[in-house]
Amino acid sequence: MSARNTALAALIACRKNDAWSDGILKDYIRRDRLDSRDAALATRLCYGVVQNRLLLDFYLTEFVKGGVRKLQPVVQDILRLGVYQIVFMDRIPPSAAVNEAVEQGKRYANPRAAGLVNGVLRSVLRAGENLPQPTDLATRYSHPAGLVELLQDNVGEDLLEPLLQSHNTAPATVVQVNPLKTTEADLCRRWDEQGVAYVPHPWMPGCYELSGTGNLEQMDTFRDGSLLVQDAAAKLPAVVADIEPGMSILDCCAAPGGKSFAAAMALQNRGKIISCDIHPHKIQLIEKGAERLGIETLTAQVQDASAFNPQWENAMDVVLADVPCSGLGTIRKKPDIRYKALKPLEGLPAVQRRILDNVCRYVRPGGVLVYSTCTILRRENEDIVDSFLQEHPDFAAERMALPEGLGAGAVSRLTLLPCVHQCDGFFVAKLRKLP
Repeated sequence: MSARNTALAALIACRKNDAWSDGILKDYIRRDRLDSRDAALATRLCYGVVQNRLLLDFYLTEFVKGGVRKLQPVVQDILRLGVYQIVFMDRIPPSAAVNEAVEQGKRYANPRAAGLVNGVLRSVLRAGENLPQPTDLATRYSHPAGLVELLQDNVGEDLLEPLLQSHNTAPATVVQVNPLKTTEADLCRRWDEQGVAYVPHPWMPGCYELSGTGNLEQMDTFRDGSLLVQDAAAKLPAVVADIEPGMSILDCCAAPGGKSFAAAMALQNRGKIISCDIHPHKIQLIEKGAERLGIETLTAQVQDASAFNPQWENAMDVVLADVPCSGLGTIRKKPDIRYKALKPLEGLPAVQRRILDNVCRYVRPGGVLVYSTCTILRRENEDIVDSFLQEHPDFAAERMALPEGLGAGAVSRLTLLPCVHQCDGFFVAKLRKLP
């Protein structure tokens, strides 16, 4: 099975599930037994098609009578995959991309569809550099117009295009050294022996950017718990919380567990951390991760973050509230998010405030509440913090001790952007409960 056929199969499966899934792609890569090189190609093809879908359809509209949307869905997938290879990739000869697309048309659709695929893709080839180019940012970077307008309202006109462009780039693979299992020096030595390319993260100590790893989960340094795969931004809540060994910590929206794990590492296996999620099936995921990482201080349990648990009242030194959000800071990693309806997102601030109003009761006097999201929308970030502080005079904003390389200065809240900070879009704020 070729990488292109694997990519098509994964795209079809994701479309039928109505959501992009990196897990589905990995399942198909394993099913087809692709080597690391072909797996990387299949991954790039899948992400490329999803990231550039509106632009690809713009190109195709010039050559498909009646428009792309009138075609059989699988034919749409085949054409988008073919145009992406022709326009965006130089590794695959254009003629090979056309020929394989025609064969895919025969296999997944019918001979008539294969003929249409052949004609359309050859027309794209003939057009070459004369393909029409969109003038609007929405089509150029494949973000629906409503989302472009929303993002502009939040980041401003100067940062809008760099942000949209960054959403279509491949994020670095970032890992955190697990001090409960190894040292930075020993982990780097093992990577050297295995031919893994790595560089220190530009601003987060203890983190590295890896390349040439293949499937990370197959690396022995992953399997033995020496590293935690985690974006540098996601480590910030544990960093700014000023965690010390012996503390009691609550991560109230923990799954899949990354922030809990970073906090537990800071505890040095002395103290306790309670990791909660509303979904029972995610508890096992957290427990499995903790076991791999050698974390002995963590207890995972089902708990609705908006429902009060009287046993925890005034009991926690640190509460991490990484609340459910629109996720618009993770478009690089979850490219289909850009196509989701915007209207349902308007109800999220009410959910976030309910959670924050509840979990603040768990913070002991003098303790810390860290609020975070993986979105860049003010209504889910600054506005939530401002309204919370107005209604909770027993809390005050506190300046965070941020990594020096971040260059953010002394602030009590911070929004990170992928186009500026080379990480996921993220927001973090530190609040101290008055003694």
